[in-house]
Order: sequence, then structure tokens, then C-alpha cells
Amino acid sequence: MSKAILWFRQDLRLQDNPALHAALQHRQVIPIYIHDPASASPWQAGSAARWWLHHSLVALAEGLARRGSQLQVFHGDTQTILAELCRCSGAAQIHWNRRYEPAGIALDKQLKHQLQQQGVVTHSHNAALLFEPWQVLKGDGEPYRVFTPFWKACLRSGLSRPLLDAPAQLPAAESYSTLSVGALQLLPTLPWADGFHRHWTPGEAGAKAALERFIEQGLPHYAEGRDRPDRPHTACLSPHLHLGEISPARLVAAIQAASDRSGLLRHGESWLRELGWREFAHYLLYHFPETTAAPFNPRFANFPWRNDPAALSAWQRGETGFPIIDAGMRELWHTGWMHNRVRMIVASLLTKNLLIPWQQGANWFWDTLVDADLAANTLGWQWTAGCGADAAPWFRIFNPVLQGQKFDPDGAYVRRWVPELAALPNKHLHQPWKLNESKLAEYGVVLGKDYPHPIVDLATSRERALAAVKR
Repeated sequence: MSKAILWFRQDLRLQDNPALHAALQHRQVIPIYIHDPASASPWQAGSAARWWLHHSLVALAEGLARRGSQLQVFHGDTQTILAELCRCSGAAQIHWNRRYEPAGIALDKQLKHQLQQQGVVTHSHNAALLFEPWQVLKGDGEPYRVFTPFWKACLRSGLSRPLLDAPAQLPAAESYSTLSVGALQLLPTLPWADGFHRHWTPGEAGAKAALERFIEQGLPHYAEGRDRPDRPHTACLSPHLHLGEISPARLVAAIQAASDRSGLLRHGESWLRELGWREFAHYLLYHFPETTAAPFNPRFANFPWRNDPAALSAWQRGETGFPIIDAGMRELWHTGWMHNRVRMIVASLLTKNLLIPWQQGANWFWDTLVDADLAANTLGWQWTAGCGADAAPWFRIFNPVLQGQKFDPDGAYVRRWVPELAALPNKHLHQPWKLNESKLAEYGVVLGKDYPHPIVDLATSRERALAAVKR
């Protein structure tokens, strides 16, 4: 009997899954998931991402079971498990979808070599990106370093491709593992993640619902509303994309169809451009893998960053004294997510006003974001810090007061996450230190007690940052 192993990784879906589609050409398919933290070193999944992974795997297992199959869960060394599974099952082929992180690429190369020696044929497929990183190059064969020409090249090639349906039924397979998803112990032991369920539904069905909700509620306002953290106009699909619960090709098809049908072409193009930034992030990570720890711009290798544990801790806790910053950091802690505009604002304060290395901010996001993606996290932090590809100019330093006034003008976002300031009028909500003590007391606020003083002077720290880059 022809057998093939289907190895799920960051492609936890049944619809539009190329590896699944190819594996089904065999009479028997063995769906597996291997939890091997050592293979991802030094970028093992953070705490919030592991919470999502647990529930996504549960959803995948249920989806397979409804179709007559079974997700077989393993824990340990990937190479050893695959070699033994091929031996005891007699499977002569393994299908998987490609990953683009440095550790994943290195592991896949090793596996292909080892399994080939064992007589096992491996097939890898693209399920995560619209384009393979080696497909989009400049005329001289070199990779793009700037987003706009990269995205124009993608658009010229066309974003659409045929979608693969989820199978209605799957062939039953023998069981080779008795582990449950719970045995992987992915869930955080701290109670901080208990509230995540109020905000998220991991799994393929959750991704589909999030997409439908965005098309109905967010897409008609996206071009203007995407920068407003006080409004529900963003898609919130990034964690679903990270673990492959929905394919980027399916998103393209859905957004293009909705835009054409409803006359929302401008909004659809604006959202697809953000999907393009995700492509660009993976593209850069593939071509420049050293950038997970080193600046893309080598001139920043000796930048005079500061070591300030107290300031870093205040930033992490959402106690900086800048309301839009603290709202974002508290949103992150309670939901595992942060609005993209706010991500840029909090990153700017850390790297430019506080001169704390971008790597420390990236590490905190890595552990607390449910959508913690190595490519996107690296690009975002280096972009804001001014040392990345196509980065924001170093002299672009986000003023948290002006950003709050512009993108949270009614204060709904700050009042939700920083309730101790809820009574302040809009005029003073984003800079409470401008009010004198007696006036603040009328609104029930004592700076230094109910809410902290700003941990840094914005004007002075801006000049310090500009002087540092000149040095």
C-alpha cells in the first residue's frame, strides 16, 4: 500500500494546503506534528505564540478527525522521529510546506539529505507566501532592498493563483503515536494568558470568521481607518497567517472579490499592500538571515545604545507616563496583540527617545505577541529603529503626544487600556503632565501615585537621539 507522511508545521489548515493536496495522491496519508523546540533555537516560540499553537493544533486535530483521519503528535528530535516513523510505517515519501526562517531552512536541508540516504523521497511546497523569495529579483539578479519596487514587481507578476479545496474525506491511517496536544505542555503556566480567549479563536474556522468579519466591518473603512487603534478597522489576521490557518492566496482572492463587488478597490489595494509588507519581511529574512540580531544597515553596528533596565521595565509594564504608549503595552499584555500604528509608536519611544537597543524590544514582542513572526518582528523593529531595509529615516521620531492626538482623538483607546486617566478631558488626555496638580486632582489623578510621570523628556531625548546618530 502506498503511504506518505504529511508533516504539518506552520500550515495548520486543510483548505488550500499544497502539501496535503500532493500527499493525497497516495492511498494512505499519515498526518503528523512534531514539537522539537531545540530545532528552532535560538528563536523558540514565545509564551503567547505557544498558547495560540496549542489551540490551533487542537482545532486541526478536530478537523482531521471529522474527515476520518488523525493528527499524530510527537515530541523530540525531528530527524530521529522522522527516520523512525518512515522505518516502522513503510512510508517512502514525506510532504511538507516550506519555512523561511534560518533555522527552518537549515533543518530542512539536513532532513532531505538524511532521508534521501534512507531511501525516502521528500517533497516541499509553498503554502506560506505569494512568491518564493528567489522568484522576485532585480534585473541584475540581486534581491530588492526597498519595498516599493519589490511590491511593484510582485504586482506585475500577478497575485492570484488557483485555490485548493479542503478534502471532504481523508483516508484512515495506522496510529504511531499516543501523545495528545496537551502532552506538549504549550500552554503558559502564568494566568496572564487566561483572557486571550475573549479576543481570539485560533484555528482554521477562526481565521475564516475573522476574514468575513473584516470584509464586512473593516474593509469599507480600511484606507482611512487602518491607523486608528480606537476603531475596529484592521483585519487582525496576522496570528492566523503566522501558523498558516489561512493562506495568503485565499486572502488575496477574498479581498479582490469583495473590493470588486462593493466598489472598494482603493481599500482593497491598501490592505493588499500590507500583505505585501509581510511578503517583503520574509523575503528579507531569506536573503539576509543575519538581520534577526544584527542591523541591516551596517553603519548601526556601533551605535551608542544605552543599558537602562529600569526604563525597559517601565516600558514593558505600560508605565512610561505617555498614555498612548502605556495603552499599547497593556493591550499587548492582556490580548497578545497590539495595533500596528501603536507598535510603531512604542518602538520609536524605546529605540529613539530611550536609546534602548531594538533587539530588546523585539525580544519582548517575541514572547508576548500571539502573532510573533520572526520575519515581521525583525522588519518592524529595524524599520522603526532606522537601521533596517527601507527603514524610516532616523530623524523620524514619533511623538507619542501628537500621535495620540491624531490617531486616538476622542481618547477611546487610551481610556480603555489606561482607565486611571478616563476622567481627563480629551485636550489633556495624551499629556496629563501639562495640567497642574490641583486640576489633575479634580479628575482623580495624582501623578506619581495614580499614574507615573513621563520617564523621559521628549524634546531633550529627541536631541540626544539625533546627536547619537551623528556621532
